[in-house]
Amino acid sequence: MNYELIAPCHFGLEACTKKEVLSLGYEIREVADGRVCFSGDEEAICRSNIFMRTAERILLKAGEFEARTWDELFEGVKALPWELYIPRNGRVWVAKASSVKSKLFSPKDFQTIVQKAIVSRLQQVWHMEGMRLPMDGPDYALRVFAFKDRITIGIDTSGDSLHKRGYRKLVAKAPITETLAAALLMLTPWREDRILVDPFCGSGTFCIEAAMMAAKRAPGMNRNFAATAWEELIPKKLWYKAYDEAYVLADSVDPEAISGRTDIQGFDIDGEIIEAARANAEAAGVRELIHFQRREVAQLSHPKKYGFIVTNPPYGERISEKEELPELYRVLGERYERLPSWSMYLITAYEDAEKYIGRKADKNRKIYNGMMKTYFYSYLGEKPPRRGTKEEA
Repeated sequence: MNYELIAPCHFGLEACTKKEVLSLGYEIREVADGRVCFSGDEEAICRSNIFMRTAERILLKAGEFEARTWDELFEGVKALPWELYIPRNGRVWVAKASSVKSKLFSPKDFQTIVQKAIVSRLQQVWHMEGMRLPMDGPDYALRVFAFKDRITIGIDTSGDSLHKRGYRKLVAKAPITETLAAALLMLTPWREDRILVDPFCGSGTFCIEAAMMAAKRAPGMNRNFAATAWEELIPKKLWYKAYDEAYVLADSVDPEAISGRTDIQGFDIDGEIIEAARANAEAAGVRELIHFQRREVAQLSHPKKYGFIVTNPPYGERISEKEELPELYRVLGERYERLPSWSMYLITAYEDAEKYIGRKADKNRKIYNGMMKTYFYSYLGEKPPRRGTKEEA
């Protein structure tokens, strides 16, 4: 059966998620702020959960309709064919409801009315009026979006957010999520045979996500999803097939060859967090591809050309930290200036970053990291000569 699937993502990074959907071979239905909608069957639910790096989760779209009153919401929800998705013992509830420019805005009322309407529908379909539904089976968490008078309801196939790859056991004070790190890396021209350095690596997310891309390790290959328990909707063999595809792809990479051409380095001033980064990389299966080292940003250097700095530097959550930011960004700019052929990409909420780096960014993209407005600054370095030229030789 063909479904419409929704992949929520970070605002401003929809193009990265769209590119991933297309690379998996699925048809795009719509690209909107913070989400990409596409068509796919049961196998697409499995593959998109396992392979997509930038989506926050994968939702199965149950329906969409107009509603200006709570009564219209109830009737609209009840009219949807919930019995096609939810078995008799399915445990269904509204995990999240959001409203933008809608006459309906109370999350609590959304949760109560939507669940009541679904139960009413299922009781009617299964001739169980007046009886309690068992609700002791698999979870079917719902996400409800109200934009103006348009209501969209999706069933969460992922469970835990897709940024939870399963490798990050220990985190730094202000970690960047795995999905955001992957999307930002995709916005750069970095490839597995180019140098990558993160001088504020924290728990190692940028480095680990880059290494997983280089090693062709699917982000969801070592975790389960809510929909793995939906045996009446998605046969287990489809999940086995998708997981097998991920493992075959990872096994196709020659460890020695990838290690020989991949140079990924992570530095941090905190020795304990460096140990945590190493443990995270080990859990992700890419420990051999990353060199983590305790080092200050003032020691940032590299003998080779045409590398990349990709980082999430401090931006002063505490007053004492804010006082240190001008010097920190000045030193970063100074060290980058000594790498003339390199490119630098950094995400930060610090609005004076360019001022103290000492150079205006070539590109500046506004990105919302949760509710926080951040900036993704791009400093573009030289392109390496084409392979086979005299300099390259």
